[in-house]
Amino acid sequence: MIYNKEHYFSVRIYYEDTDMQGIVYYANYLKYFERARTEFLREKGFEQDELIEEQRVAFAVRAVQVDYLKPAAFNDELIVTTNIAKLKRASLIFHQTIVRQSPIREIINTAVIKVACLDANTMKVKAIPTAMIEKLS
Repeated sequence: MIYNKEHYFSVRIYYEDTDMQGIVYYANYLKYFERARTEFLREKGFEQDELIEEQRVAFAVRAVQVDYLKPAAFNDELIVTTNIAKLKRASLIFHQTIVRQSPIREIINTAVIKVACLDANTMKVKAIPTAMIEKLS
């Protein structure tokens, strides 16, 4: 769901997401961020498989900066917020946050993720399609 340019995506922590102590394995947060960005684009009208097939455009993570503030645990309900902090000619910089919903609403993780636009054939940097820039601006 998008409110004021910020997208919200729900995640429930399953046993498979955790270690033996029931704490989320650190790399799994990257999966939650990825899912949230995909849903963000979907709600804006962009399916990534269609972008590849029809416009020969693919997106790849170029850089990630993550701050792990508190652990998430088995059965937690989380919200991943996503917004575009910067839209450039051939890249997007996303700000994403993971918030535990209960018992106390608290930020547990933040990230700045730079995503590059690539030509799906050559995998070289390519300008983001104009129509996409207009919808994301």
